[in-house]
Amino acid sequence: MKIAIYGGSFNPPHIGHVEAARSVAEQLRPDKFLIIPTNIPPHKELEENSPSPAQRLDFCRMAFADIPGAEVSDMEIVREGRSYTADTVDILRQTYPEAELVIVMGTDMFLSFRTWYRYQYLLDSCTLAVLGREEFDDREILAFKEELEAENGAKIVLVPHQPLPMSSTEIRQRLRMGLGAELLPESVYAAIIRQGCYDAKPELTWLRERTMPYLSANRVAHVTGVESQAVMLAMRWGEDPDTAAVAGILHDITKSFDAEKQLKLCDKYGIMLQDAERETPALLHARTGAALARELFGVSDEIYSAIRWHTTGKPDMTTLEKIIYLADFTEPTRDFDGVEELRELSFEDLDKAMALGLRMSIEEIRARGAEPFSDTLEAYEWFNRTE
Repeated sequence: MKIAIYGGSFNPPHIGHVEAARSVAEQLRPDKFLIIPTNIPPHKELEENSPSPAQRLDFCRMAFADIPGAEVSDMEIVREGRSYTADTVDILRQTYPEAELVIVMGTDMFLSFRTWYRYQYLLDSCTLAVLGREEFDDREILAFKEELEAENGAKIVLVPHQPLPMSSTEIRQRLRMGLGAELLPESVYAAIIRQGCYDAKPELTWLRERTMPYLSANRVAHVTGVESQAVMLAMRWGEDPDTAAVAGILHDITKSFDAEKQLKLCDKYGIMLQDAERETPALLHARTGAALARELFGVSDEIYSAIRWHTTGKPDMTTLEKIIYLADFTEPTRDFDGVEELRELSFEDLDKAMALGLRMSIEEIRARGAEPFSDTLEAYEWFNRTE
């Protein structure tokens, strides 16, 4: 029986890890293939904002789900403490005394193998499977392989594999910059964004694609316009353009939902409604949209709040809240009397623009024979007083 052991911090598990596992499955054809995320790596400290061991375990289960015969094991995580491969081999040797244990590693880990805890025991007990480029023309690797085989009687096999030209450290850096979606399995990337790991910002192209199914056909141009207008206003008023873009993309994510679905979402998210809100479900998409955006994409409190208040406004709004409110009002497809004045004023004085926009909204609502929502009236009073 051949048991392949592929361990690592998998912080995060990326497509390079997945393709390495696929090479092992196809070329070594183990009878049992264990992928084992560490609890605490023995050779390095995890960054402060890294996911918990349990989260990394879940990410691995997502990442390696399609690898034939692969089984993600929690044995090092439940063991706690530093995760030494030798201790894992001890346990497996007791369970499978006759099995051939094969430790899978990349070339960097192979070249540092003599620094591993009880490395001689591992050489005596296991086969080393080293992943590397197909040519295996790296003289350093070949020389070290021959050295271990000659001195220690080690059994070492080379597994041809084209590695990802990017490290986990670089991927984490890209995630913080709003990049890197293409370097991770889709399910893993979505979970990282949803759970807010690595201080990751969603890649905007990815976010637009994931938001599109929630939008009706005639809503797409509006949302695109709000995003672009929000970015320009953010640049004018010193806010982060990417944060404004995310809020703009997501602000109408539940706009197409009917009243019944809006009310069901309010129940799901524990949103307490006033009687006026139940009677005017069109207003609810701001509240349900903020909650759904948090559930699906883990948006920050500031983005949540900007989505929450983009229809009615409220007194004493943050800069981002004002930007999204006004972007929704003045995006390029909007065409009503006074919109050009409001667009220009948005880039000159945010508070004056809010007062004007709220007044225009109140007048339009009353012209339809309706009464504006209380939050809108209170917001207008506040901005009109500070105008």
